[in-house]
Amino acid sequence: MSDEFDSGDDLFDDVDVNELLQTSRVPVEQQSHSNSGQVHIQSQKRRSDIETSSAIKRLRPDISPSPEDEENVKLARRLLSEKFGYNQFRHEQEAAIKRILAGKSAFVVFPTGAGKSLCYQIPAIAFPEIDEAHGLRKSGQSGITIIVSPLIALMKDQVDVLKRRGISADCIDSTKTADQLQLINRQLSRGELRMIYCAPERLNNERFVESMKNIPGGVRLVAVDEAHCISEWGHSFRPEYLKVARFVDEIKAERVICLTATATARVAEDVCNAFNIDEQGVFRTSPYRPNLKLFAESVNVSTEKISKLCKFLRENPGPTLVYVTIQKESEDLAERLRYHKFNATAFHAGMKVEAKTQVQDDFMANKVDIVVATIAFGMGVDKADIRNIVHYTLASTVEEYSQQIGRAGRDGNPSNCMFYLCNSDFYIRENFARGDLPSYEPFRKLIRDIFSEDVIKLEPGATFKKETNNQMKEFDIRQSPLSVIYATLELHFNLIRAITPEYSVYSFEQLDTSMYMECMKNMMASDRPEAKAIMEYAEKKVKYTTVNVNEIVRQTGYHRTNIIQILDHLDRDGIIRLTARGIVPKFRVLQKLPNTDEQLEEITQKMYKDLEQKEKDALKRARDVVDLITGEKCFALALAQHFGMDLPDGKEKCGHCTFCYTGKRVQMPPKVKTPLDRDGIARVLKECPVRDDPRFLARVAFGIMSPRVRELKMNFSAAWESMQDQDFDNEQDLEGFTAKWKRTRAIWTGSELMSGPGARPRSFRIGLSQQRIAGCGGDIGRHSSALIGTHRIRNL
Repeated sequence: MSDEFDSGDDLFDDVDVNELLQTSRVPVEQQSHSNSGQVHIQSQKRRSDIETSSAIKRLRPDISPSPEDEENVKLARRLLSEKFGYNQFRHEQEAAIKRILAGKSAFVVFPTGAGKSLCYQIPAIAFPEIDEAHGLRKSGQSGITIIVSPLIALMKDQVDVLKRRGISADCIDSTKTADQLQLINRQLSRGELRMIYCAPERLNNERFVESMKNIPGGVRLVAVDEAHCISEWGHSFRPEYLKVARFVDEIKAERVICLTATATARVAEDVCNAFNIDEQGVFRTSPYRPNLKLFAESVNVSTEKISKLCKFLRENPGPTLVYVTIQKESEDLAERLRYHKFNATAFHAGMKVEAKTQVQDDFMANKVDIVVATIAFGMGVDKADIRNIVHYTLASTVEEYSQQIGRAGRDGNPSNCMFYLCNSDFYIRENFARGDLPSYEPFRKLIRDIFSEDVIKLEPGATFKKETNNQMKEFDIRQSPLSVIYATLELHFNLIRAITPEYSVYSFEQLDTSMYMECMKNMMASDRPEAKAIMEYAEKKVKYTTVNVNEIVRQTGYHRTNIIQILDHLDRDGIIRLTARGIVPKFRVLQKLPNTDEQLEEITQKMYKDLEQKEKDALKRARDVVDLITGEKCFALALAQHFGMDLPDGKEKCGHCTFCYTGKRVQMPPKVKTPLDRDGIARVLKECPVRDDPRFLARVAFGIMSPRVRELKMNFSAAWESMQDQDFDNEQDLEGFTAKWKRTRAIWTGSELMSGPGARPRSFRIGLSQQRIAGCGGDIGRHSSALIGTHRIRNL
């Protein structure tokens, strides 16, 4: 199971909701609710205008008034000192906490490291004391605070810190065992937990939602961390975050606090609209940090950067984070720095959990001076004395840049932030942005695969499953845009709703083989046919035995719950060590589904247009970073203005950035034009058997990784990156590309190339007419951005 993102799987299904109902719920502040409870995304008016049926409303008039604000503030200050060891609040912390304790919702925008978590942790532990002091609730009836957070590792870190401080908290995620979840369930039913952390994907789990509805004392507060993910204008939009407002509505949470380090005016508006937070509930602190020196240097070729970086590091010793774009680059650069006698190591998402934990621990303990990392490193790293942040390659957005430099100098001492501006890095970022948009024809087929013949016959209320991992490979679409597609069908078109997903494959290690065989024998003898099916369908490997539960269900008709219960029983008794993988999303039909070509085509066109716009938005965000660095103003001022703010006291200059020191703008090095290799396309076609997706061929040619590229192992072919030095950034080159495509008609239908993985049968030749080929060329021309790129692209 992933150590990064929660799956929202069905591991919570064994929790008995009735246990939570044994203690009657005390009436709490509620909201007015409409009948539908739907969330809509306005695609015509404004895509980011998120609506909810009710969101957060006023206190009910029959609820006792909150204690005086001053008493709440005194309590918050005491808890700050007793539980967290701080003498006073910083910035707008106290004002935000005061508002939450008064029963109102808030939106907090503080820079990285400014203490956002205290804004919900203090209220969470203050609620019981307020209840007791004013006789509002009985013991064990003070409810729960739910924190929605994106990363499992981040949740675990915060929970560990809270427990060390004697504060009762836990997190629910896919790494928890059944026993651990049962313990959490008992603690919730007894009112023993103050805070529970979960990922936004968990909100699809129906049992979890139902359990939260019946918490003794109710849900006092929902804290939405990284709240910019709610907005489609946010720099790291996540579709599952769009469902948080609906979740808050359904569980009748009393109030909400949304938190982020990066929110433009448009993002802030989206967040406030989603939760009905008025202007008085917005607490913002300028991103300006007077102790940070913002530097930038122009680099003509990437090979110049290593010497510049080594010089910078020698002149500025101390704990340093160096950010790069791709995983391999983090390893290569760390190795080169070690060659130059620096104490450096790499960190990226492709590393094993143990290795990543070791790097983080070593950096925190000053055993490692320099970490060369992708964006996977930094969230939740509470190291106050980071002296340098280096952007060795281009940040993907201004928000990302702001968040990463915010990790420097949290102790208040002077720190340096260096940005190396190289033209080639910009085109790497462009390729990343362009890797998310599929070709139109595969996308059209994907929509028809979602609404397959068996699905469109379903009545409202029925459920169905989709193997999204298979869809990613077959239609060559990444997980992020695929998630957006399903979320749009749910939240905009209101056709389906994601519910508790399933694991398809369970693997286990036999800790006691003789006991395992005896237990299975006894279960089969006691008329447990599922046990016999497990024995028959299990695939024994060297160390692990794999059971495809969904395959057993398909072949036998047995209920999957009974199969999983047997495996869980063996795991609890210590006979096997069970793990699960292969998440299969499930959906409930909300209304009659589209079933005609016209209806499906209308949906396809609207959604594809939206994906095209998302690509344009991503490209603009990358350009915004370049514009900030190359602009004719102070870096700090430009950064503050990006977020709708200014420097303190109306200053126009910070006095310690590259622009302020030199008075000159940083120049982007000119782009080097490479003549078009007009034979390149023919070479790609010769090596690549795929004939149904011109955008896929472009990905192979330019080295843009995708699910289908990986599945067909095209990254190991001679065609991979064979045109990475080409430039299709002008109409003349596009015309040349299209002409070459037409001239290679014979290659498209040549029988000698119609074999191998991914090849279509001869019936797919369909006699590509001149019109059809022109259509393919037109597709390339229309989406030519897929073809622009000069560098290899790998996953972060």
